[in-house]
Amino acid sequence: MRTLADAFAAARDEGRAALIGYLPAGFPTPDQAVELIAAMVEGGVDIVEVGLPYSDPLMDGPDIQAAVNAALAAGTTTDVVLDTVAQVATTGAVPLVMSYWNPIEQYGLERFALRMAEAGGQGVITPDLTPEEAADWITVTTRHELDRIFLAAPSSTDARIDRVASVSSGFLYAASTMGVTGGRTAVSSAAPELVRRCRAITGLPIGVGIGISTGDQAAEVASYADGVIVGSAFVKRILHAPDHAAAVVAVCDLARELATGVRAS
Repeated sequence: MRTLADAFAAARDEGRAALIGYLPAGFPTPDQAVELIAAMVEGGVDIVEVGLPYSDPLMDGPDIQAAVNAALAAGTTTDVVLDTVAQVATTGAVPLVMSYWNPIEQYGLERFALRMAEAGGQGVITPDLTPEEAADWITVTTRHELDRIFLAAPSSTDARIDRVASVSSGFLYAASTMGVTGGRTAVSSAAPELVRRCRAITGLPIGVGIGISTGDQAAEVASYADGVIVGSAFVKRILHAPDHAAAVVAVCDLARELATGVRAS
């Protein structure tokens, strides 16, 4: 089973950043989500963030909110998410879960971590969990050998980045801008400085996300980061596709464009 460390090491050996793609489980349906993720991996995604749909997202822009709402309407549960993780693990990509804290807490920390490990999941991104509130989560994820990915933002002080990095493993998620997710015409100018500050504090790989939607943007971010994270752009391709078959082609094409970008840097 490939780990996050394996994925970043393989990308580094190829002289490029790792490509990290996000899609909510259950969108548009559980089976279709798995097919779409497989297409993303075929196109060049190294690491997959399987989104756990939640009714009260804090960071999600309109496209991901629409996808999450559709997944919830289709009856997507945490068990469906973990089943999706198990299927993603068979593609050769490294599966993670991206989840707000409430669903994990409601499911049960020990139960979630155990099922995640059994499914072949390698880590969990928790954007709204702070290090100060993470003691039980740190204990459980350490027991089940799951990586913990916390976020740093342009507004984070160096002391805060140090605190976040001290409880993180796998990689550090550098949010390129304040605000909600969604493709932008340009990646935030704050991103390179945030990565520089993070590198001065931690030896963890740094992944940059929020606002990346094109191969050129991927190349730009890959020139200074270890991982390029793309979510809304994949979701938008699916939302705008006339049918599922077209959506599969669209996400594979986007993954290829992004994969070319991370290699061009």
